[in-house]
Amino acid sequence: MESKEAATKDTESFTTAVAHIGEALARPAGSFAIRNARRIDARGVQDHCWLVVRDGVIVAEGAEIDVEVGGTDDMADAFAKAAPDVPIIDAHGAIMTPGYVDIHAHGAWGTSFDDGTDGIVTARAGHMVHGTTRQVLSLITNPIDTICENLRTVRSLMPSRPDILGAHLEGPFLALERKGAHDPECLRDPVPELVDQLLDAADGCLRQITIAPELPHGIDAIKRFAAAGVKPAVGHCSADYQTAKRAFDEGATIMTHMFNAMNGMHHRKPGPIPAAVEDPRVTIELINDGFHVQDPMVALSFGFAPHRTAFVTDAMAATDCPDGHYLLGALDVNVEHGHARLVSNGAIAGSTLVLERAVSRAVLELGIDPASAVEAATLTPARALGFDHANPVTGAPIGLLATGYAADVLLLDPADWRVDSVWCAGRRIR
Repeated sequence: MESKEAATKDTESFTTAVAHIGEALARPAGSFAIRNARRIDARGVQDHCWLVVRDGVIVAEGAEIDVEVGGTDDMADAFAKAAPDVPIIDAHGAIMTPGYVDIHAHGAWGTSFDDGTDGIVTARAGHMVHGTTRQVLSLITNPIDTICENLRTVRSLMPSRPDILGAHLEGPFLALERKGAHDPECLRDPVPELVDQLLDAADGCLRQITIAPELPHGIDAIKRFAAAGVKPAVGHCSADYQTAKRAFDEGATIMTHMFNAMNGMHHRKPGPIPAAVEDPRVTIELINDGFHVQDPMVALSFGFAPHRTAFVTDAMAATDCPDGHYLLGALDVNVEHGHARLVSNGAIAGSTLVLERAVSRAVLELGIDPASAVEAATLTPARALGFDHANPVTGAPIGLLATGYAADVLLLDPADWRVDSVWCAGRRIR
């Protein structure tokens, strides 16, 4: 545990960062250019890259290749022609990636996304400084009225916060025996009245909902949510292969943190994992912290589903905080060495991961191809929710450093892949 003095210092720094990020996001989208960067996105790796941003959108990008080493005059002059009148940032060879997109996280910096407006803006700041420029706010299992109020809070913040993509409900429609760190007293069968109540409260902000499809009304709820434009996710379940396959055929398109809180693979009882792996419509969430999923299984997942594996954090309030006691909803959690477990039974209770760490350990510790690791934290999660093309929520698409995409840009230290600079929707955050 840190000293009281150190904890107070952290609180003060958190408060300053939260205010700075709020002010930055309130400013008009900027215009600028970056040059001399090593661009890594889902398309691959390219050195000596540049891009130009106008009013928060990438309007030109390319590579500066010296004529003496095989380039052309056009290549040498393209940047100068594209950026004659905007501030220019020299990246000095830093890695440049799209901003990270986390579609499953619960909090950071001592607060959760269930803690009202102040909790949301604080937790979002905790992820933003580590390069997560866009985030779906995951809400934990609570009484239905509380969930509805939390959805309304998320909806109210979205017009002023381009970094908030909407909400994800991880519960209350989960299997009791696979509940993980969710309150068993609040679990429900997704009867039509509850589906309608949640959709009404969300008012269009609900992006994703985790459902155990084997529940009595599970398949029906998947159909109802999918028809309303919500992406159902199979998870926290004990579904057999056929039930999971039917769930995907009826509209589920995501698997919630594969391997965790679900029945595993067996040669005579395949379970839900093979059903997700074999279906090209399904995006597979993966918590790459070396704790929730061991490294050989992380590598195996990339082989299972190339271009469909999305890194998520499942991060709780203790993220970027000292070890100690925390709350996950109404449940007591102890965090030791960065690992969160329920006090009551020792069950894993979310993570303290940030996407910055998920990507860096994939590349530096697991040897995963850099473009694939970046894709798992950018284009794949964006595509899972339809944000890889123009849409009412983000305006321009997100997930690539390409012309026409939103200027969500990170500059990373090539030595350790730590995030040094962050732009969200053309606003400089750090």
